[in-house]
Amino acid sequence: MDYRAPWPLKNGHLNTLHTALLRKVEQLPYLRERITLKDGDFLDLDWVKTGSKKLIVLSHGLEGDSRGTYIQGMMKRFLDEGYDGLAWNCRGCSGEVNLKPFYYNSGVSHDLDEVLTHVIENKDYDEIFLVGFSMGGNISMKYLGEKGTSVNEKIKGAAIFSTPVDLRGCSFKLDEGFCKVYTQNFLKTLKQKVKLKEVQIREAGFEPNDIYKCTNLNDFDNIFTGPLHGYKDAEDYYTRASSKQFIPKIEVPTLLVNASDDPFLTESCYPHEFQNRSFSFERTKYGGHVGFGNLRPNQPLWSEDRAFRFISKIK
Repeated sequence: MDYRAPWPLKNGHLNTLHTALLRKVEQLPYLRERITLKDGDFLDLDWVKTGSKKLIVLSHGLEGDSRGTYIQGMMKRFLDEGYDGLAWNCRGCSGEVNLKPFYYNSGVSHDLDEVLTHVIENKDYDEIFLVGFSMGGNISMKYLGEKGTSVNEKIKGAAIFSTPVDLRGCSFKLDEGFCKVYTQNFLKTLKQKVKLKEVQIREAGFEPNDIYKCTNLNDFDNIFTGPLHGYKDAEDYYTRASSKQFIPKIEVPTLLVNASDDPFLTESCYPHEFQNRSFSFERTKYGGHVGFGNLRPNQPLWSEDRAFRFISKIK
């Protein structure tokens, strides 16, 4: 069943902001685990364990973390159905500065790979499912496409929401109209992270004062995010990190849901042309960006129900 927005939320911005700012969720009793990465850095994983053999692995969006209402709401939906939950925090997003000059971006599928490898090698799960939001959705689909037929047999499928599968278009969309409000909020917290790592960033060859002058995400990615993480510039970063090109190589059942009124997305982020035996795309009329809100306190969101309905049917 398609998402039916209550009349106050039939606007992409209102739906986005309502779910992000006004929704209350139960604070989950996370158990934190820190893993050391191959390059010597670390990632913090937040777990809720029920003793299940089924695990949901959640990936957050830009400047998000495991405490996001959309992460905890989704995890709660699956916990109630007998799954274990794992929400991993990208480098620098867990409340502690990471060790390396670089931290995260929309293409860090290698970090998700290390998380999943750790889980598969050290935990006892028969079935693992991915759920990603926005940037985390792009990372998840990029990971699945890169793995293709070599994906571990325990990874059974994925449900992805509000995802900019074409990063280039979205970076410019976020510099238009009311979207500038979101952009300035992203830039504020991204620059705060730069401030905490000024010494490392200078040692890596970047001048923090140049970064502080950036007024949009394209400039930030062009002079910093891209080159810091091994890309030539923003254009190279957007081209190589976008998950759209990896969709045809995904081999496990994967659902992508993007709303038509998502203020972050361009038309290139609605990939109807890739529907196949493994990949399903649904375009809802309403929903905003990581919204899909309702006006019923303590009730699951439509996206949470949709993710469970999809994943529970995977054999």
